[in-house]
This record gives sequence, structure tokens and C-alpha cells, in this order.
Amino acid sequence: MKGLPVTCDGVVFRYGPDAAPMRFDCTFAPRTITAVMGPSGSGKSTLLSLIAGFERAESGHILIGGDDITGKAPGNRPVSCVFQDNNLFAHLDAGTNVALGISPALKRSAEDEARVAQALEAVDLAGYGARMPGSMSGGERQRVAIARALVRERPVLLLDEAFGSLGPALRESMLDLVADLQRRTAMTVVMVSHDPADARRIATDLVFLKDGTVGAQGPVSELLNGHANAEVNAYLGSQRLPS
Repeated sequence: MKGLPVTCDGVVFRYGPDAAPMRFDCTFAPRTITAVMGPSGSGKSTLLSLIAGFERAESGHILIGGDDITGKAPGNRPVSCVFQDNNLFAHLDAGTNVALGISPALKRSAEDEARVAQALEAVDLAGYGARMPGSMSGGERQRVAIARALVRERPVLLLDEAFGSLGPALRESMLDLVADLQRRTAMTVVMVSHDPADARRIATDLVFLKDGTVGAQGPVSELLNGHANAEVNAYLGSQRLPS
């Protein structure tokens, strides 16, 4: 499951014929965590949806590990996604929700059971397989969603505001979990967030979006610490660290 580079090369998308076009030119380095930030409506979720295949580009190319996936269906892309709404099935227990990452069939082999148990253990939920989502906390449900992504064994993990609804302490715990899992699996992680503290905590690189295009990209240590352009600094406001 070693991470692969993700490249958006002249990717153009618009929400209807009369909408302004968005254009994305950016590269996400393999085996790293990259934060995607920008004002509301700048195209952060759209960019992740294009990479995942939930939206289709009007033109341009999306490459993962050198393979052009622009026309591939979501299920045929080497990508897993975790959203703020964890998309768990309330009528299925945690183990079954995780197993759906392996196969939509509800019958599981012994090997499947072992993979599910291993994934739950990896997110500190060993023994939680029989728990129902309604009896679990928000953080636990997000851990189940991450475990489901892990069993898919895809080299790219997309996180779209996955921890936005969690309180500060739990949010930090979840970010640290992602960072630990990324170190162990060497996945390529692309993380949408509004909070610069998230990027500073676990990301090495940053892609900044403004008005549906890439306004800046580079190391977090530079772009969030006073070495960015005026647009990035205006977005950061008081959270900009002095250079």
C-alpha cells in the first residue's frame, strides 16, 4: 500500500455551462501528508471529488503513479475517502461497516475477519467489531471509517474535513492517529481542512486554493509561517506566524 504521487494536470471543471470554470494544476508528493486549504467555495472538496472520481473533469488529466485515471470509475481508482459524515450504515455493526471496504457482500471469510480485526486494532478499536454505530462516540465512528479505508489497501487516502465536527482534543487525537497510520503504511494522504493548526500538526506540504484555482503550493513550514503570497497571508489573518 505504498503511496503514489497524484498529479492534476490542467484539470478543468465547472458546475454547469454557465458556471465559472475551475482549473487545478498541482501535484501531491507520494508517501506524504498534504493539506488543502482555502476560503469557502474555493474548490477544496471539488478537487478531492475529481481525484476520487465523484466528479468528472471537462478537460485535463489526473494521474496517480503515472497512470491516467481521468476516465476511470471511482471504484477503479487507487483511492479511499473519509468524509466529515462518516457514511457508516447505522443498521450494521462496526465490523461489518469495515468489511464493506473489502467487499459489498455481507458474508466474510476467515481472512476477511482477520483483516477487519487488524484494521480495528490499528485505529485503537480492538474488540469493537460488534458495536453498533449508534452506541459509539463521534470519534469512534470516524475511527471505524478510517479502518474501512485501511482494509481497502489503496495507496491514496483523501480526507475531506473528516474531523471538522469534533472537539479540539479529539480532533488532535484523530490527526495524530492519521499521522501514525501514514508513517506505518506510507500512504499518500490529501487532507482538506480550514484550520492551519491541522496542517501544522501533521502535514508537510500545502496546496492553497482561491477562486477555483491553485494560488500557492509548497512546504507547510514556509507557506504558513510568513513566507507565502498576500492571498495566503490574508486567509491566515491572525493565525499567520511571523516570519
